[in-house]
Amino acid sequence: MSFVLDPRLEKDSAFVADLPLCQVRLQDDARWPWLVLVPRVAGAIEITDLDDRQRAQLMDEIVLAYDGVRAVGAGLGRLPEKINMGALGNVVAQLHVHVIGRRRDDPAGAAPVWGVGRAEPYGAALGLALDAAREGLGLVGALRA
Repeated sequence: MSFVLDPRLEKDSAFVADLPLCQVRLQDDARWPWLVLVPRVAGAIEITDLDDRQRAQLMDEIVLAYDGVRAVGAGLGRLPEKINMGALGNVVAQLHVHVIGRRRDDPAGAAPVWGVGRAEPYGAALGLALDAAREGLGLVGALRA
């Protein structure tokens, strides 16, 4: 069995990069700087489906994603005041972790982002957001090398 990205994750996000464990994706909703990390482990649904080494790597990549989210927020002119992360899986069972930049003035206020209005796709700004995410992840030089 090999890793296959859930079609719903693919539809709602854009590929950023492959890290050692996770595929990083930018949620296509310009209201928030929002990265999704999907461990490339076939059949993984729960964090307990990862071995000790993979769990440690996932945490390292989550921490790195915080920098990516900050970079996307800065590129959008809305630097996050707080970054939230979570692995819910209520709709998509495949193990994935959301890393979301939040601000007091964002559309959800103090509430969770799920179910708030309709997603606002990046459109023409998608390339800039992807570049910012890659730079924040420290991948710009690595991708050019």
